[in-house]
This record gives sequence, structure tokens and C-alpha cells, in this order.
Amino acid sequence: MYDIPSPLKRKPFGGINANQLRCLALFFMLLDHLWATLIPGNFWMTCAGRLAFPIFAFQISEGFFHTADRRRYARRLLLFALISEIPFDLMYGSTVFYPFHQNVMFTLLLGLLAVSAIDRARRERTAKSVLLAGLALLGTLLLAVIGMVDYGWRGVLTIAAFYALRGFPGAWLAQLAAMVLLNIVGFRGLLLPLLGWEVPAQGFAVFALLPIWLYNGHLGRKSRILQYGAYAFYPVHMLVLYLLFSLL
Repeated sequence: MYDIPSPLKRKPFGGINANQLRCLALFFMLLDHLWATLIPGNFWMTCAGRLAFPIFAFQISEGFFHTADRRRYARRLLLFALISEIPFDLMYGSTVFYPFHQNVMFTLLLGLLAVSAIDRARRERTAKSVLLAGLALLGTLLLAVIGMVDYGWRGVLTIAAFYALRGFPGAWLAQLAAMVLLNIVGFRGLLLPLLGWEVPAQGFAVFALLPIWLYNGHLGRKSRILQYGAYAFYPVHMLVLYLLFSLL
């Protein structure tokens, strides 16, 4: 079992497992997409939605260690990235082809590829593997920018950061610093008024660390229905939201 070093040593009710963490991320994502389509103006929904991606990113780094077949894991992400692109384009751009923004599954896949290269360098500890890992990281960051994937290069770095900090004493503090840097410092995006200040909505992503720190290292109930249902939820809910938005 893996227990992430965090200030929450005594986890309430024994913490939350991977399945529960995933469902929480899906709920936050749904809130954000509801705000973007059917319920505009409720800014609290998109603020809560900012918590979704860091949780997904954390689970990619965890999944890398726990999956029995990493290549199959990558192929599964690629498959659902391709399946999700048309629903994403419909929801985001009201067209079946919107080349200026790609869905988050591509971001998660790039992060997994970057982590794979870094992990190989950590195991082999040769100059060649370190060089290849550096090139792979730069390559995935560049692809994220050129491909205009959701969350861009920051998304790839978020996954890499969770991987790199896994298991280190005091990792929670480094995670907090990384999240602040990636989501608040220099981040440009939607600004929201709060107590007389304008704060970036993306800054609320930092609060995703709270459920992440509650993670107890267990998967929970092992079920292919739950596993693939979580993947399928992404394209299906976007398609449903688009259809409902078009009818209203």
C-alpha cells in the first residue's frame, strides 16, 4: 500500500480510495461543464471544477505504478482521447471539427508518456537514459503547446510533478508549491472578484490537494464496469450536455 506523505496523517474514516477519488473528480468536472453549457453565471461551479484535473493528473501518476501493462494503459488513454474528440469539439466549439483545442485525454496521455521516460531514467541511471528523458519531457511539453491540448504544458508538468514527488518525505509541501506555481503564479485566465481582489479561477485547483492527501493507497472495488465507465463518462456526458444545450 502507498500512503502519500501529507499533513493529514490521521485520515478521517480511513481516507478515500482510488475509485472514490475518481468519482469525486468526475463530479467536479461535471460541475464545470454544466457551468460552461447549461448553467452559466454560477461561478462557484467552475471554481469547484478546477479541482478535477489535478486529481486526474495524480491518478495518472498513481496508475503508472499500479497498472499491470503500461502500454495497454497508454493505448486505452489514446482510444478514449480519439473517441472523446468529437463530443469535446461539439461542446466546446459547436462543431464536429474544432482544431484549436483538444480534449484532456490527450493531456493525460502526454503526461503518462513523459512519466514513462523519466521513470526509465531513474531506473537505468545512465547518461543516455537521462538525456532521452529530458528530450521526452520537452517533446511532450512541445506537443501539448502545438496540439493545444486542454491545460497545455502545465497539465503535463502537473502529472510529472506528482510522479517526481511520490514517496518523498515532506512531499505534500513540494506538491503545494508546485500547484501554486502551475495554477496561480503567472497563470492567465478567468479572473473572479473575491473580497475586493481579483483571483484566477484556476487557482482553486490548489484545493484538489485536500482529497489527494486523503487518498489511502487502495483501489477500492475492482471492476471493469467501474473502470471503463469512468472513461466512458467523459465523452458521453459532453455529448449529452451538447444535445441538451442545443435543444434549449
